[in-house]
Order: sequence, then structure tokens, then C-alpha cells
Amino acid sequence: MEYTGSKYIGEYVDGRMEGKAKYILPTETIYVGEMKDGVFHGEGTLYFPSGSQYNAIWENGLAIKGTYTFADGLHYDEKNWHYCDGYDRRFYTEIPKGLKPADDDEHEWITRACPKGLDEIVGHRPEL
Repeated sequence: MEYTGSKYIGEYVDGRMEGKAKYILPTETIYVGEMKDGVFHGEGTLYFPSGSQYNAIWENGLAIKGTYTFADGLHYDEKNWHYCDGYDRRFYTEIPKGLKPADDDEHEWITRACPKGLDEIVGHRPEL
């Protein structure tokens, strides 16, 4: 560990990291969970310095099933990902607080009232 900059706090079996553990990587990402034969194995969570986390089932060091949660509480869902799509551009923190997306009339007004900013964002002014 002294050569990699990592820190291991946990159980050992026959000199190998095995059992419940806390593993701190040099990037300050922290793994808390089960280890087997020196690798992540079983249930475990990676906690990232940004505040996000990845909960997973690990098999021989590879995540076989998991969920990613951003620091603001947004859960990534590969199949039903509707956050920040083409129409609803709200930040996730605005959704639970009840801020509604712009309706068609507001979207048209924004397009007309802010053409310079829109040009910079999309590279051209849409036809109205």
C-alpha cells in the first residue's frame, strides 16, 4: 500500500485482503464493502470526492450490477433517463422543489427574446 498511495483498513485471510473492508485510493475515492483475494467482491460502494457514489455487486474486482447516484441525489437510470433531455432542461435539484419546465409559449418567448445567447448555445437561430 505504501507504494501505491492507497490505504486498506480491514480483514486479512492468509495475508490477503479479504472480508469487510475500507479501501482508500490515492484519488480519495473510498471503497467500503467486501473483499476477496485482494479485490472488490460482494456488496460494496465507491464514494467519490465529488459526493457521488456507486453501489454495486462486485465479482472478482468487476462491477456486475450497480447504481450510480450523483452528489445532488439524482439516480442514473440507463433505461429511463429523462434528465436534461431536449425539452425539459431543468437541473435535478429543481425537479423535487417543484420548478416546472418552460411550456411551449415560454420556450418561444425565450427563443425570440434571447437570440444572441441562443446563437452561442446552438450555433444558429431557429426559424420561428
